[in-house]
Amino acid sequence: MSFDVQVELRRGNRMIATAFSMRAGMVALFGPSGAGKTSVLDMIAGLLRPDRGRVVVAEKVLFDSEKGIDLPPERRACGYVPQDGRLFPHLDVSANLLFGWHLAPESRRWMQLEEAAQLLGIGHLLERMPHTLSGGEVRRVAIGRALLSGPDVLLMDEPLSSLDMARRKEILSLVERIHAELALPILYVSHDRDEIDRLACEVVAVG
Repeated sequence: MSFDVQVELRRGNRMIATAFSMRAGMVALFGPSGAGKTSVLDMIAGLLRPDRGRVVVAEKVLFDSEKGIDLPPERRACGYVPQDGRLFPHLDVSANLLFGWHLAPESRRWMQLEEAAQLLGIGHLLERMPHTLSGGEVRRVAIGRALLSGPDVLLMDEPLSSLDMARRKEILSLVERIHAELALPILYVSHDRDEIDRLACEVVAVG
């Protein structure tokens, strides 16, 4: 899996720009809060359009301003785990997990609901509503929803933020397990150096 990213985006008086090209299983975007790490992740996922640049993941061109290429998010095969989980409050856990699975082409559905529930240890939560879940449970469900969308790459935005130490350790171990067992490339955003030192094969400084 290779990442080839060169993006620029002006937001008011501020320019967010980064460029990196590497081949690694776990790449971290590291920098202080407010440096633009989430914006870079959003540009890769197709949630923000760069002013100029190029995004290539696994030799697939997702965005190229010069060539006029800008694939919509659903065609980029990026499983996105947002910082706060962002579960749909009106859907139970099972429906949240299957949301991306239903949208994904059948050819991309390489994981089933039962497999995700077992991997993440959330089988007992399937009928629960999001407001009844703990912070750690919300993150597990958000990761499961991303995996069930059939991604080629997993994009994770500060998945340990606002968790207590016990839950942080749980999710950190889970991320390591996903990387080891699924061999799924991960682009991981964090401002915590300890997380990065433990997880990342390569580090990209932002800001």
